[in-house]
Amino acid sequence: MSGDAPGLLRRLGLFDATMLVMGGIVGAGIFVNPAEVARSVHSPAAIVGAWVLGGAVALAGALVYAELAVRRPETGGQYAYLRDAWGPLPAFLYGWSLLLVIQSGGMAAVAITFSRYFLDLTHLPLADGAVAALALAALTAINCVGVRAGSNVQSVLMLLKIAAIAALVICGLWFAPGAPARPHAPDAPLGLLAAMTPVMFAYGGWQTTSFVAGEMRDPRRDLARGVLLGVAGVVLLYCAVAFVSVSVLGPEGLAASKTPASDVMRLAVGERGAALIAAGIAVSTLGFLSQSMLTTPRVYFAMAEDRLFFPLFARIGARSRVPVYAIALQGVAAIVIALSGSYAQILNYVVSVDFIWFGLTGAALFVFRRRAMGEEGMFRAPGHPFTTIFFVAACWIVVAATIWSHAANSLIGFAILAAGVPACLYWMKRR
Repeated sequence: MSGDAPGLLRRLGLFDATMLVMGGIVGAGIFVNPAEVARSVHSPAAIVGAWVLGGAVALAGALVYAELAVRRPETGGQYAYLRDAWGPLPAFLYGWSLLLVIQSGGMAAVAITFSRYFLDLTHLPLADGAVAALALAALTAINCVGVRAGSNVQSVLMLLKIAAIAALVICGLWFAPGAPARPHAPDAPLGLLAAMTPVMFAYGGWQTTSFVAGEMRDPRRDLARGVLLGVAGVVLLYCAVAFVSVSVLGPEGLAASKTPASDVMRLAVGERGAALIAAGIAVSTLGFLSQSMLTTPRVYFAMAEDRLFFPLFARIGARSRVPVYAIALQGVAAIVIALSGSYAQILNYVVSVDFIWFGLTGAALFVFRRRAMGEEGMFRAPGHPFTTIFFVAACWIVVAATIWSHAANSLIGFAILAAGVPACLYWMKRR
């Protein structure tokens, strides 16, 4: 980029960072995944305990990412951590998998989820794919206007998500009848391991806030604090939802439910409550899409600035001062997958690829600690190296468990990842 070209504007603060962290984690998963957990473990203590354990992993990851954010407050976030620790090839493959597997596939699936709840509420004569594409196109346009506009929309949607979850918890505790207590056999360790897959799905996403470090007023301070505050807030929300769900429905009823959040609200305040939580889920999915559209394109922007991607995606709008071409690329990729209907298979192998990068990023902290000089006054992850080892080990266990249970789909994910190697070598040769 030339010296007189417009750069990214630093317009985001601590509140924006916290809302982005929470928005990147909270999607539709918490409203349905407690049932998935209850199908693997069968006692109330184990069901809630799985969410507490997942929260511990997420908090350990938040500590790691908070220190990384202070050490490398750069646009692209996790991409920059991987590049500076392990080199350009792993960093490129991370961006490659974001575009082709992790983020675009996840956004397509969430957009379809939004469209189904939206159509159930409005009864409009439209196809799921059409509504999903329109929602993605609208969020693409909003984020092309500027980072402030995109952040404001994301913050409002996140506050509405918090309100929906609070309504679910309060109504479930105060108005719904409690499920009768029944004896349960001890849960097997393998059951808890299987339960962690949907739990970690629901907790993933805090890392995406690091992508917009280059647009924060004080990334060394606000990004680290935002990650810690946001993850801690989500852990409280998730554990509260899990507790209410198992308290109202019971382990058996929760395991049999396809829509546990709606079932809890239906028991608490009737059909009107079920419709209210359906609207909350629609808002939650839309908020996740808004956060993804705001943050992830900054990775493609950083790749292009490193001359590991098409130069077009390093261009910034003269007025908006955001990477409009990178944002448009993310929007188009998600729309294509949403309209193709192929997103369901992609989601089956997202986690095996995604948690590889979580583990490598956690391990990068050891590299930066070994290299660093003059760290006085810098935020340092409490409990390192033990908390970092715990986080990295948990990531590898999730990858291994997913490969074990979804071997064929995991191989497809790895094949897409491997296809990025010659692409990266091509760009490295060009630069």
